[in-house]
Formats: sequence, structure tokens, C-alpha cells
Amino acid sequence: MSYKSPLLSLPGAVPAEAPDEGVAAHYGDLFREQRTLADGGGLVDLSHRGVVTVSGEDRLSWLHLLITQHVSELEPHRATEALILSAHGHIEHALYLVDDGATTWIHVEPGTQGELIAYLESMKFFYRVEVADATDEYAVVHLPAGSIADAPEGVVVRETPHGRDLFLPRAELEPFAAAHGPVIGVLALEALRVEAHRPRVGLETDHRTIPHELGWIGTAVHLQKGCYRGQETVARVHNLGKPPRRLVFLHLDGSEVHLPGHGTPIRLAADGEEGRQLGFVTTSARHHELGPIALALVKRNVPVDAELLAGDTAAAQEVVVEP
Repeated sequence: MSYKSPLLSLPGAVPAEAPDEGVAAHYGDLFREQRTLADGGGLVDLSHRGVVTVSGEDRLSWLHLLITQHVSELEPHRATEALILSAHGHIEHALYLVDDGATTWIHVEPGTQGELIAYLESMKFFYRVEVADATDEYAVVHLPAGSIADAPEGVVVRETPHGRDLFLPRAELEPFAAAHGPVIGVLALEALRVEAHRPRVGLETDHRTIPHELGWIGTAVHLQKGCYRGQETVARVHNLGKPPRRLVFLHLDGSEVHLPGHGTPIRLAADGEEGRQLGFVTTSARHHELGPIALALVKRNVPVDAELLAGDTAAAQEVVVEP
């Protein structure tokens, strides 16, 4: 059954499209919502995201063996992020987690919690851990950096430089939104994410993406630990080679009415629309200050100063991942 947030009943709510179905794209004024969020106001309804909990005395040492991040000694209430890779080092899941001293709380992309839990359950063996799908009980709410809103007592908070993610009991979602609004749609948060060059699984990734291509080395991958699936690829590329592709930030031609969608081919502007495809747009957005912007994944050997075409839209690139 598809999810529909109760906050979609608020005035002006426009439903979001994939992969964010179930929450609002915006509430009638995209740029105003962006400015409010950038200034530390409002909250974003992320109640469509999956929530997974891991409890038990072995939880951190066990997770340490499975994910790309060093978490065996993770301090309570310290936020981190991690990846789960395939045996070939390709990104399968991004985990946004925090431990409260008794339980590790994780939120993931909408609808992916079942697949993640199936993998975690298959790796339990003799470890004293319990994995649970808490999506029906808890909703993720994002408060921007600088927000003065207080989290309700007892609510687990994941605090990062980009803001705070609250694991809020679903019964408290509407009262909390009423007390700490305005509620802001996910398109505003996505625009700020693109501005900050932060990748997202399912948008910046495909079936062969490795962490090096997206700049996730250092933030979600700890290079001084081993013993996780895909670690050989991470070490080999880091020590001996270069990733085949790299993430770039694009300033798009503001005279175009439409934004190039996910998957739009990237070509050299000098070669025109019939030129060889060198990559694809991953996420595009309209930013309240920068205008139309995008993230794209391109081949490593694309010159960093080359003018590009995103479909039929001219694009100037900024380096995110060094070639």
C-alpha cells in the first residue's frame, strides 16, 4: 500500500514525484520555502523514508563488519553516515545513523528498508542483535541548521552540519508540524542538497557506482578499516587507480523553461546534441539564488573546463570530485 503523509492535507500541498511520493514537493511557493529553510526556519516532512533500528549489545561491533564506516566505538548521539556495498564495491544502500546508547537508529531511501533488513538478517549469525523495521512507528522530520525548534523529550535526534533529523513517533507528526512550522516541501531540501554537492542513492547512483565517484570517501567510507563487503574495490581504487566517473556540479542555462530530468545525457557543447554521451544528469533543481542547477555523473576524462550540454541545455561545470 502506498504511503501518504497526513501533512499532504495542509493548504497548498503539491504531492512529490518519485522517489519522494507520499510527501509534499512544495506548499505553493518553492523559492520562499527554500529561503526559509536556508535561514534555519521551518521543517521538512521526510516521513516517507524508511526507518530501521538495530538493538542488542553486539550492534555496533556487528554493524562495523558490514558497513563502510567505523562504528565499533561510535559515541552515543554522534551522527554518521555509511554505505553498504555489493561484493564488487557498487553502492547498494546509504545509511544515515545515530546510536542513542541502547539502539542504533537508521533512516534510508523510501521503500528500501525491506531489502536492507533482509540483508542484515542474513548476516546475524551468532551476534546478539535485533533488527527491526520501525517505519510504521516513526517518521523522519528534518530541521535545518540554525533551527531553534526543540525536539520533544525522548525523541532520538541525528544532528549534522546540515541540520537535525528527528525520529518522531508518527502520532506526534501533525502536532509537531503545527507547533514548529511552516512545513516545507522536499524540493526545497533537494535544491539545497544539490547546492551542497551531496549525493543521494538512486539519483546520483546506478548499478555500477562506486563511492569514489561521488565524493563519499571520507564522509561515508572509512579508509582505515576493512572487513566489509566490497572493501577490496574501495582499497584498490583508492591506492592504485582512479574512478571511471566523477560527480560534477552544473550551472544550467537560465533561459531554458524546462529542467533536464534524471538520466538526461551529458555531451560536450562543442559536439552538439549529436555528440558522444559522456554522462548523465542525476538531479536538477531551481535554486532561489543560483537559478537552475544540477548534479551529473560524467566520465573522468571530461576536461574540467569544458562547456557541456545537458540534453539541449547549456551547462557550465564545477568540479566536485577531482579527476
